[in-house]
Amino acid sequence: MLAARHGRAALTISATRAPAPPTAARMLGYAGLIPNLVALGWQLTALGRPGGEIVVTGLGLAAQVYAAVILSFLGGAWWGLAAAKAAPDRLWSWLAMAVVPSLVAAAAPLTGLIAPSPRGMALLLAIGLVVSLAGDRRLARAGLAPDWWMRLRVPLSVGLAAETLAAGLLA
Repeated sequence: MLAARHGRAALTISATRAPAPPTAARMLGYAGLIPNLVALGWQLTALGRPGGEIVVTGLGLAAQVYAAVILSFLGGAWWGLAAAKAAPDRLWSWLAMAVVPSLVAAAAPLTGLIAPSPRGMALLLAIGLVVSLAGDRRLARAGLAPDWWMRLRVPLSVGLAAETLAAGLLA
């Protein structure tokens, strides 16, 4: 354990960390951030150009659809982790948790009924991605996820949430 003082409060930092995710998981996981990053870049280059509004809006919506797909994919990953390792008496609750990301993704387009703007959809998806970390953490603490799970899930969820929100706000 390393301890550091900052003002009056003591900050304790564990010297041991979870192992790094396997290279394949890390590379493919981070590659999953590329589509929305590219969409965001194209949106920025289209701003202020003739016809740019259509491009910016279309790419913003495309980024949100991608985020919804990834959120549903995450629920599928949770389902698989639970189905493989959960105790039979707890399986129902784990599988019920696993369908929530897909329900959030399916509900996201309905935000247009309340406020006809891609911003509401982007906000709901970004919140869903960040809140999904609570489910990831639950799975990890229960020993259902690999020990490196959170080291990958945190930057991927926060990164995709930020990209999705930025693309939606531009749209």
